[in-house]
Amino acid sequence: MRRIGLGGVFSCLILLTLCCAGCGTLRPAFSPEQKYPVEALERDYTLFRNILNESHPSVSWHTPADSMEYYFNWGKSQLKDSMTEPQFRAVLTYVIAKIRCGHTSTRYSRQYLKWLDTARLPLFPISIKILDDTVLLNNTLQRSNIKLPRGTILTEFDGQPFLQVVDSLQQHLSIDGYNKSYLDQTISNRGAFGGWLRLVQGWKKEYSMGYIDSLGQQQYTSIRLVDPPKKDTTKKHVLPAIKEKLKKRERREERLYYARSMQIDTGLSTGYMTVNTFNGRNKFKPFFKESFRELNRRNIRHLVVDIRSNGGGNVNHSNFLTRMLINKPFRVGDSLYAINKRSKYGNHIRYNAITGIFMSVITRKRADGKYHFGYFERHVFKPRKKDHYNGNVYVLTGPNSFSAAALFAGQLKGQSNVKLIGEETGGGAYGNTAWFIPDVTLPETGIRFRLPRFRLVINKDAVNSGGGVMPDILVKPTRETILQNRDPKVERVRQMILQSSLSKALQYK
Repeated sequence: MRRIGLGGVFSCLILLTLCCAGCGTLRPAFSPEQKYPVEALERDYTLFRNILNESHPSVSWHTPADSMEYYFNWGKSQLKDSMTEPQFRAVLTYVIAKIRCGHTSTRYSRQYLKWLDTARLPLFPISIKILDDTVLLNNTLQRSNIKLPRGTILTEFDGQPFLQVVDSLQQHLSIDGYNKSYLDQTISNRGAFGGWLRLVQGWKKEYSMGYIDSLGQQQYTSIRLVDPPKKDTTKKHVLPAIKEKLKKRERREERLYYARSMQIDTGLSTGYMTVNTFNGRNKFKPFFKESFRELNRRNIRHLVVDIRSNGGGNVNHSNFLTRMLINKPFRVGDSLYAINKRSKYGNHIRYNAITGIFMSVITRKRADGKYHFGYFERHVFKPRKKDHYNGNVYVLTGPNSFSAAALFAGQLKGQSNVKLIGEETGGGAYGNTAWFIPDVTLPETGIRFRLPRFRLVINKDAVNSGGGVMPDILVKPTRETILQNRDPKVERVRQMILQSSLSKALQYK
């Protein structure tokens, strides 16, 4: 037998490497227009349906089981022909929205998101604001062809009543229960209307739009998609390492400031604390401790806590803030449970390999067959003694106050020195389904959806209306405040603080 020398071995290895590289280049590049065959879509859809029914604890909490079966069957009936990823995701979002759980939603595949990051897509030119049964123009892109002022009443979109178009898109939005204010705010958030229109219906280059002019007359105009800004081709100089470190530090400080901030107005004896999230890595405990220490040191009589943009996060952070303000012990909820430890579809669920161990440590199976998170069911949190704040507290709430932010508002509601001012929270007052939320990846399309594992019931004796935490004082934006760019909630709080200060001053006369 002929022996191959060392040089021959290297030659073979090089040839093999080149072949592999050549094979790699023959792989088709990802195309957003790729259509998946019906068989692949059905496999993904069956998995989607089975995992939700097996592991989601609230599939039939707000929607009866027979109704959910109807929606699951409806989704399957849509798979009659091949679909692109956005088309299939639109079907999934419609079905998953019927669960009425704001923590259960879909996401594009990683490949599709990677493509979106580099794609130079046109921009939708307007954002809207829903006020009761009226659609207002909220913002327009500077480079758009639209010359209408902010606050213009919009009546029609692409030949249909504007509210009808909005309602068709809202059918795809995930909410807690039956919270209409959250639905209206979600579609009103910047860019949301155009984004959901693109997913559900696809974009056209131009749309007709009806509106009411300054004389109260019906008028029509057209709106066009806006080309993306041109790429900046100028050469960028590489910053020295020390400048890059400073830049990182500035970004970190900016992130922390956005997450939570505090200003004190000594003239009004008022602190204004903004808490936009309860997510981790934002140094909440040191911030809260320092803030309340300073409020008490200066003898500040009023505190405004703004959670209008707080979508939730870690309940330990919201609990800590609650303890700084509440005047009685509290529990997070009456029950907190999952319906299984581990899924049999674990290959598609993130963290499933460790979920069983995690569940065995923190939960116990009870007589009802559920796996209860006993710590939060039993543990009584007490008001924090050190630097506890006892002044007047005004909590600003709105439809974007969700999850842990809604828990915070609900715990303080009814306390004598606390007033909730604003609008109904987006997070449910009765409870939610969240806590541990792994992603599920569908193998054929790569589309992902969030799978919350625990159901929380805050107060089992309360009525589950499917709504959020209601404010003590309802303050909503109006067309007038939008036109004048005013914040009516802050104005109302300021008025209350001035009246309180005046009353106190009169007492000493």
